[in-house]
This record gives sequence, structure tokens and C-alpha cells, in this order.
Amino acid sequence: MVDPFFGNFDLASLSIWLFWAFFALLIYYLQTENMREGYPLEDDDGKPAANQGPFPVPEPKTFKLAHGRGEVTVPDHQPEKREVALKRTNGANGFPFEPTGDPLVDGVGPASWAPRRDVPELDGHGHPKIVPMAGADSFLVAAGTDPRGLPVVAGDKAIVGTVTDMWIDEPEQLVRYLEFELQGEFGSGKRLVPIQLARIHRDRVAIKTLYGKHFNKVPKTKSGNQVTLLEEDKICGYYSGGVLYADQSRQDPQLG
Repeated sequence: MVDPFFGNFDLASLSIWLFWAFFALLIYYLQTENMREGYPLEDDDGKPAANQGPFPVPEPKTFKLAHGRGEVTVPDHQPEKREVALKRTNGANGFPFEPTGDPLVDGVGPASWAPRRDVPELDGHGHPKIVPMAGADSFLVAAGTDPRGLPVVAGDKAIVGTVTDMWIDEPEQLVRYLEFELQGEFGSGKRLVPIQLARIHRDRVAIKTLYGKHFNKVPKTKSGNQVTLLEEDKICGYYSGGVLYADQSRQDPQLG
């Protein structure tokens, strides 16, 4: 009787080694695909970092965007063309930077934003996801306090305006922003505030991250019925930055 060609070969060992080889290649593939944005790494001065990690930056790949929005090629190896209003506090890397102007307007620190595309986010049908509730007849306030018509109260107790509408994410059926009209010494025109940073009470809407003097510079939307990805980032960054930058006392050491 003739033994088969694999009679003295350990098939179980081959199987496990093939599995480990496949797993290693999978990790390599996933990690390099994850490096299509944000790489190559830079140091605090914007120069290529000395330690780029064990994995190479992948070759550029072109993706076709949905709903006729063109194409995007990543990585593009182009540094972000934006002057950041910050200065070093120490010559060594890793130390904090200090703002050189108005950090809320300049978008630095906790007020920072990413240069996202200046187009609205779309749903699966190619329509803007976030729209004013006034233009969505199928939505209504089913529970809780309807904030429309309530005064907007800043962190310093100043009444800066009145809520005029809610902006909803239609596919998710969530309120994303409150729209309010500025009035008096605090400016004019309409602004948006993320619903997560507004507290709706029975008789008012409180926005504690900013003081009255800051509301006139809240980033505006180009359109009255849609908000772009870039505008969303700037708006959210402005309000979030107020947690630290609205008052000097918020930046000073706190005793617990």
C-alpha cells in the first residue's frame, strides 16, 4: 500500500500557519487603509515627524462619491493650508500652545474644527439630512417642552435672542440644532446651536458655554434651510470652545 504524498505531513500545522499568515496580512491591510487620511504624521512645527510608525502610507486611491459629488483621492500628500493662531509655550514638542487672538473665532484648542467639505450631508436619496422643522410637515413635538418662542439665556444670564425653529435630522428623526434670532446689543440674524449644548427649561433655553458678548460671532450658515459639513464643524467648535475660553476664570486652576 502506497502512502499518499501528504502521509507524513502535518496538515493541522499547515492550517494554523496559513491562518496566522492570513491574519497578519489582514492586519497590515486594515492598518494601511486606515492611514489614508492624517498621514504622513507631522510634528508641532508642521514638518514630517521622525517616527512615522511601522506601516507605510498606502498608495493613492480614488473613490467615487455618491450622488454625483465627484471623486476624492486619498492620500493626497498635501498639507492642510491653514494658518493656526497659536504660539509655543516651550521649545520641546508635546507642550501646550497658547492662542494669539480670539480662540473662538480662530478655531483653535477646544474650539478647533476640521476642514470638511462645504456641502450638506445627504441621506440615502441624495437629499440634505438636516432641515428646519418648519419645512418638514411630517414632524411635530410629541413630548416635552416645545422651545420655539422661548428666550435664549447665555452663561452670564444675558437674554440674547428667541428660539425660532428646530433643525431636525430627518432619517434619524432627531433634533440636531435649535435656531434662534439674535436681538438688541447682541447682534442680528439667525444662528444655530447644537441641541446637546442647549438646556431647554419650561420658560427659557440656557446656553451656558458662551456669554452674551460672544453670540454675534457664532458662525452663520450660507443658506436658511440647510447646513454644510464645514459649517457644522465650525458652529460646534465655537460653542464647545466656550467651555474653556468664554471666561478667563474657566482657564485658571480649579480646586476640587
